[in-house]
Amino acid sequence: MNGSECAALRLNGYPCKRPESTTANDFFSDVLSVPGNTGGNPSGSVVTAATVDKVPGLNTMGVSMSRIDYAPWGANPPHTHPGASELLLVLEGSLDVGFITTTGKFVGRTVCKGEMFVFPRGLVHFQRNNNGSPAAAISAFNSQLPGTQKWAEALYTALPPVPADVLARALDVNDCMVEPCVI
Repeated sequence: MNGSECAALRLNGYPCKRPESTTANDFFSDVLSVPGNTGGNPSGSVVTAATVDKVPGLNTMGVSMSRIDYAPWGANPPHTHPGASELLLVLEGSLDVGFITTTGKFVGRTVCKGEMFVFPRGLVHFQRNNNGSPAAAISAFNSQLPGTQKWAEALYTALPPVPADVLARALDVNDCMVEPCVI
């Protein structure tokens, strides 16, 4: 295979690179070294990902990481990672964390600096800073591209929109709770 043929080859949707043209920078990133700016974010958290999108050397490796910075009382709202399990390590502060099993059981606890918690693949989970000081955590994933689906965004910003009566029934509320009612 010549160089131009290899340039067109893609694995997992990302371009392959000939071994002789790889550099240390393909396997390096400092993106997690800088705290995210939580100001102006309504949820009070910022996730900075180090996935195959930013670190080409991760392609086919089956691993990635993210840094999550939390404002005082900030949260990383309910979401899922359809492509990976997540191991969260608290760097600073303490977080209330939890996930919901496929049988509807809530599994949660407080996780402090230096402690870790595991979120199984595909389950809805969250983290919340439980005090008035900033907090930070690192998440490791068993995928180079774990994907993230935020629960509220998925339900409320879908196009075309999810019908209000479906949302109301799913959330066990009346239609007025999910869209403005005409009186």
